[in-house]
Amino acid sequence: MTRPRSPIDPGWIDAWGKPRTVSRATLQALAAAMDGDPSDLDAPAVDPVRLARPGDVLGRAGQLTLEDGSDLGDVARLPLDLPLGYHRLSTDAGEQLLIAAPPYCHLPDDLRTWGWSVQLATARSRRSWGIGDLDDLRELATWSHEIGAGILQVSPLGAPTPGPEPEASPYFPATRRFRSPLHLAVGEVPGAERFVDELAPLAAAGEALNAERLVDRERVLSLKLRALGLLWASGAGNDTRATAGIAALRQEMGEALRRWSVYAALAERHGGDWRRWPDDCRDPAGPGVAHLAEELSERVAFHEWVQWLLDEQLRVAGSQGVGLVHDLPIGFDPGGFDAWSWQGELARGAWLGAPPDFLAPDGQDWGLPPFAPHRLRAAGYRPFIDTLRSVLRHAAGLRIDHAAGLFRTWWVPAGRASAEGAYVRYASDELLAVLALESERAGAWIVGEDLGTIEGGVREALAERRILSMRVIYFEEEPPSRFPHRAMAVVSTHDLPTVAGVWTGSDLADQARAGVTPDATGLASLRARLQSVAGVSSDARPREVILAAYAALTAAPSAVIAASLEDALALDERVNLPGTVSPSRPNWSLGLPLPIEQLRDDPFVARLAALVGRDRGAALVARGSEEEGRESGEGDDG
Repeated sequence: MTRPRSPIDPGWIDAWGKPRTVSRATLQALAAAMDGDPSDLDAPAVDPVRLARPGDVLGRAGQLTLEDGSDLGDVARLPLDLPLGYHRLSTDAGEQLLIAAPPYCHLPDDLRTWGWSVQLATARSRRSWGIGDLDDLRELATWSHEIGAGILQVSPLGAPTPGPEPEASPYFPATRRFRSPLHLAVGEVPGAERFVDELAPLAAAGEALNAERLVDRERVLSLKLRALGLLWASGAGNDTRATAGIAALRQEMGEALRRWSVYAALAERHGGDWRRWPDDCRDPAGPGVAHLAEELSERVAFHEWVQWLLDEQLRVAGSQGVGLVHDLPIGFDPGGFDAWSWQGELARGAWLGAPPDFLAPDGQDWGLPPFAPHRLRAAGYRPFIDTLRSVLRHAAGLRIDHAAGLFRTWWVPAGRASAEGAYVRYASDELLAVLALESERAGAWIVGEDLGTIEGGVREALAERRILSMRVIYFEEEPPSRFPHRAMAVVSTHDLPTVAGVWTGSDLADQARAGVTPDATGLASLRARLQSVAGVSSDARPREVILAAYAALTAAPSAVIAASLEDALALDERVNLPGTVSPSRPNWSLGLPLPIEQLRDDPFVARLAALVGRDRGAALVARGSEEEGRESGEGDDG
């Protein structure tokens, strides 16, 4: 019997092109994190997963059960009319998951659009309770539609670990499957109109928080939970609409909705980190959890109701004529719900991160638990499937953070430096097949963030699946007019300086305020690239540079162009300085200086929107006869 290949790469090529060898100590530590390297074990009698195509001859005949429950009896060859889906083949040696997927992700032939990217927490209206909420997202979507935008790219909406001090980073959620109560618009909860007087003091306190530049998540959460508790006690969760809606959500999300609600109730009693809970609460399927779920049934029902409210508000926000593009983080909090649910599929004693590169010469340790490749396959990719289905709800598109993680991820052994890690590989063809199937079912296109150190062949493999690439002006050597069609083109990202921050050099002071050594050389390089692309003089004003940079971006033949609201407001502070934790300069918490109602009337915002919308449209008309996917050197420079 053959042995499987080790998923741990013994070597790698660093960002400077130098071959590196992984130490024996690292190989041993990562093998231990998986409870043994799979290459040391005999291959199972039946491979747990197989990519299936109509007409395939099976190596071992067995009973075929389709995803919908249809029993096709014993077969030696897959039927020619095999439907797409997840099917089961049972043989005398075991059971195998058959993934019948389309060859590509969903991608409309006529996808040529533009829109805004928004960090929802920082985009507040006058009626917000100190943080951007889903009704604010609805308002942004409505406005975007009115000015001709086609998409609204929104930051991750996953719930943080429950507790009085919610995590600020949307890329460190307790769960990627359920939404954050922080983003619930209390005033839009069914029945809230009957309790205006009772809610008034809480609403006033929440609205007062809008005057503060920093988003205060602790106070926001406290106010919203008090308001929701009042509405729940009034019976708001028991009216006909709520009960029917919750039942429908249970049907769609299965056991996961109840498990999340049980987790949230337990976290309120024992604290947010399940690893510190009593022993009988650490196993989600254990009798201790079942007993407490019964004891806390009222609170469990409350959390189900809250998730239904969030789902409804997200549905409304996504029905305003503009497609929402959601964002999938690469991982989740090791003390949170997803880690509690999937303990059996996760590695222990290693963290996700990144090797040394130009932006982080010492590497990065993100503190996120990785999936063990062989365990994920043995689970039939259920964690990945469930996550995709959840995040694709009410979505027109999905951006996958660190899309190279579909091929390999950098694991850092616990207690070691980030540079002492190694790459661990996954069955990328199977992950991409699942992604294509869920994308097609949701009717949502996919963007893969393929930035940074990417091994050869990854971009090509993503392109073969019709997954859009990302093209960032700061990083590309070619002009936007040479960007590929199947791409999302942007000037910057949430981890990079704004145009004004680069142009004025103020990002250096921002770095110092966050406690890191300012990278003057790096910023000068970005400024030179920006000046070259924008075609401006060195003494141009920041707003002139912003307009010129986005005018250049409209020359891109890329399917999607996104402009950030931070650039639209000419802000010189970025929302996130990676790798920093500073009370004097907190990440993900710098609120936009204008309420979103004023975005409609701001002259510079209107000018940028008109420029991108008009020039984008003109550029697309000029290229109307070009074949899809062809790179063009002819561009309207705006």
